[in-house]
Amino acid sequence: MAVVRILSAGAARAVVEHFAAAFERETGNQVRADFSAAGAVKARVVAGEAVDAAILTGALIEELISLGHLVSGSRTDLGRVGTGVAVRAGTPLPEVSNARALRGNILAAKKIVCPDPATATAGKVVMRMVEGLGIAGEVTPRMQYFPNGYTAMKWLAASRGVLEMGITQITEILANRGVTYVGPLPDELQMKTVYSAALATRAQSPEAAGDFIARLTAPSARPVLAKAGYEFDEP
Repeated sequence: MAVVRILSAGAARAVVEHFAAAFERETGNQVRADFSAAGAVKARVVAGEAVDAAILTGALIEELISLGHLVSGSRTDLGRVGTGVAVRAGTPLPEVSNARALRGNILAAKKIVCPDPATATAGKVVMRMVEGLGIAGEVTPRMQYFPNGYTAMKWLAASRGVLEMGITQITEILANRGVTYVGPLPDELQMKTVYSAALATRAQSPEAAGDFIARLTAPSARPVLAKAGYEFDEP
């Protein structure tokens, strides 16, 4: 029995856990996955943490390949993920389909929760968005940062506050019960991120890890990935 150790960005958590369950049943191998913000995962790989595969933004995967931590030529893309807006389930849905409406509803929010922009892809998108809307100075004091979008969404689901809004990767919203996905950021404020997987250069279970990545990124996996919030180029 092999143990596949994976470090992954939170945006891939739902699909990694879904395919890990089937992989373990069918192969007898185990998957031990740990999820965090993309920047934090990269730092752990660079620090030499034992890992067989990493799932990160395509840009960070390429950086780790260039540094020698991931195997050149092993990158495989899962798909693109956009950033979206969430509210606690059962609360009114704000209008977010255009920049003017989104700006007004962000200004009206008592609290905006999102991943930490210091380490998380979605957090950087959120900060760029509020700066682009010209409201960073007004809303930053009402923003609450979390290690990743999963923890932000779990906090939002459990909160009882009013006029609270969450902004993170769409895959992290759809995977959490207790929150409602309102919609994506408007196109002019959106930044869709490609997520990719690659083998670690010091993988202890490279064959099993390669098998898992192949299952996760196969054409047959696309319906599951699409349901989770991934997008793909047309064939």
